[in-house]
Amino acid sequence: MHESDTLPVIAVIGGTGALGNALAARWARAGYTVVIGSRSEAKAVAAAERLREAGAAASVRGAVNRAAAELADVIVVTVPFASHAEILADIRPAVAGKIVVDTTVPLVPPKVGTVQLPSGGSAALEAQGVLGDNVTVASAFHNVAAHKLGGGDRVDCDVLVCGDSRRARETGIALAEAAGLRGLHAGPLANSVAPEALTSVLIQINRRYKVDGAGIRITGDVIDPHAGS
Repeated sequence: MHESDTLPVIAVIGGTGALGNALAARWARAGYTVVIGSRSEAKAVAAAERLREAGAAASVRGAVNRAAAELADVIVVTVPFASHAEILADIRPAVAGKIVVDTTVPLVPPKVGTVQLPSGGSAALEAQGVLGDNVTVASAFHNVAAHKLGGGDRVDCDVLVCGDSRRARETGIALAEAAGLRGLHAGPLANSVAPEALTSVLIQINRRYKVDGAGIRITGDVIDPHAGS
């Protein structure tokens, strides 16, 4: 940990985008120290300043992506799939030994409503391949609408968290809960193919039924038998 005995410092890579900015705001309000990352330092600094002006905690700053990753304990990647591999390669030297939570969905315009998984199986599996074995990758936040998070209210949506490490999954779940969502263990990183693909299904539902940001909710009595253990 850096500045807190209890909460990790979070870097949001691509934090000037809609999803990253909304998550950064929620985590800052929840008491986390947040570093907004961008390829443009000026844009990152401006985004951090806007969050502070909007009432987020003072512990928000901006930096270029690699510097943001260096400053953080946990790195959350919120970038478009088109720039995914390039940005991961850039931050790789700064994330060794850390947990990286990848939110990337492999959407390929213009057919974003059609599932188009990458050759590596999923964006999360490709992230693990780029970052290497000394980085622990989890995936989360694929199926929650950015504009819903940006609204500030609690969002009625579950977050499926995939990862080969239980600790990494629990980190993703804690971040989901800090953002006002319910996070659920969804199995190994290979399972990320499901929530990544589901985003295109939700896009189709939004279009067909005029839904303002469809999400997912797991039904039944969801009780973690390992909670607290």
